[in-house]
Amino acid sequence: MSAVPIHTLDQRVALFRQPVVERGRTVRAYAVRAAVTSADGGWLDEQDAASMIAAAYTRLDLHALGGDRPVILRATRGMLELGAALPTGPRGLLLELGAALADEDAPRHAAALRARGVEVVVGDYTGTPAQDALLPLAWAVKVDGGTEQQPMRELVARAHGARRHVVVERVTDAAARRAALAAGADLVQGPMLAREPDGPLRKARAGELQCLGVISLLSAPEVDVEAVHRMVAADPELSIRMLHVVNSSAYALHHVVDSLRHAVILLGPHRLAALAMASLIDARPTAIGPLWAVLTRALACRELTGEDAAYTVGLLSAVASQKRIDITSLLSKAGVSPQVEQAIVGHTGRLGTALAAVVAHEENDFEQVRATGLDPADVARAYFDAVPVALSTATALSVQPLG
Repeated sequence: MSAVPIHTLDQRVALFRQPVVERGRTVRAYAVRAAVTSADGGWLDEQDAASMIAAAYTRLDLHALGGDRPVILRATRGMLELGAALPTGPRGLLLELGAALADEDAPRHAAALRARGVEVVVGDYTGTPAQDALLPLAWAVKVDGGTEQQPMRELVARAHGARRHVVVERVTDAAARRAALAAGADLVQGPMLAREPDGPLRKARAGELQCLGVISLLSAPEVDVEAVHRMVAADPELSIRMLHVVNSSAYALHHVVDSLRHAVILLGPHRLAALAMASLIDARPTAIGPLWAVLTRALACRELTGEDAAYTVGLLSAVASQKRIDITSLLSKAGVSPQVEQAIVGHTGRLGTALAAVVAHEENDFEQVRATGLDPADVARAYFDAVPVALSTATALSVQPLG
């Protein structure tokens, strides 16, 4: 199945996606759920929107959403029936059964799904008898990150007693992450790029300045190709990555490119900026999640504004979070325009509004998106249209340097 741009789906459907990560921040899966806007601009009840949600799910490309990781979909009742159409993907599908679906028929449905190769996750887990009856058939349970610490510990212990994994969701900041792990969670679900990075911030290091210098040159209204070429040529690691990418199967060229200047032209400003960021965060084929998240934010910001400068805003804000670099230090080295700087630091202007909305969307914070003045459904569509494009770019750019 080819990737389906979100704007081709029903305009009332909005999709939300977050990584499910291990303690070491390795992505284990991606959790996806849908919501449907109501006539008054709010959201329909999950069960009232079930048919529209199920229809949207059947058109999804799970590879475009999960890459090399499985996808967890928040299920509707109709998806549990024998023979119901379900999306398929190379890394598998897990269906999350919310509290409303944990009824007396749930174990039978779970067993039938497992026979089809679909695992089950018990959502909204609070330890009810109906949910506990599902534990022998479940891969994991999901516990709300807003649960008090002692009840959370008890729920985690109950699930572990049944030898099930525990995912704590709605983990949006460092404090919530620490609380979830202290309670014994195996996995946490939340934004890949934290609004407030865990641990002390640092200044940009000397080895990162070359990549930031390339970003600075590429963010100018008129790109000086020769200056970019000289900057890239001064960094052996970046030069090798660039030639490796251009000569990889992703570009399918009929001849080998040996010239850095030619490679700069072939890549173009956006891919070259992405490659600089890939080098900065040391993106590798075995772990493209961080780069994928960085590029998705950048592309979503550009999609919302139609401005190339928004791409730079998203890129720099994301890499500062990913690398735990003090944003003031990063911007001083990148040498960006005052407009870009103000958008990142203060979320001001059109570019800053887009960035604020995308960051709130990554946190599944609908009200915070609305506070920016943008429609949460529009932001969701822009973000999901960016996801498969970012995956394609991240896959092409996450290469091993030549030995």
